[in-house]
Amino acid sequence: MGLRYTFEQKVLFKHCDPAGIVFFPRYFEMINDCVEHFFSDALNWPFENLLRTEGVPTADISTRFVAPSRHGDHLRLTFSVMRVGRTSLSYRIDATCGDETRFEATATLVHVNLRGRPSPWPEEIRAKLTEEGS
Repeated sequence: MGLRYTFEQKVLFKHCDPAGIVFFPRYFEMINDCVEHFFSDALNWPFENLLRTEGVPTADISTRFVAPSRHGDHLRLTFSVMRVGRTSLSYRIDATCGDETRFEATATLVHVNLRGRPSPWPEEIRAKLTEEGS
């Protein structure tokens, strides 16, 4: 596995259904928050800069929901770079609360230009994405 990044997320009221359990689409918001923080913190390429001239839309995502999360839980989302292609990036996120897995997701982002066409990663970003470790 390549570059890793950890994002902490407290489960808030807004994430939950009336029973106090995370409503599954809210996990996708958490995943996107983790991705956005990864780009800002690990790559020093915040979305507010990146999205002025290019983008990184999700082309594919698969999620396995293992156990429910409840209002007030503290989740740890671990983002791991799995593969870096010429224009794409595959990653995995493992979300845990303590030592219990809550969900696992794999996804592919595609780096695109302003016209929405796949575009090679900038060399500086590619170098960071292919670093080993955390």
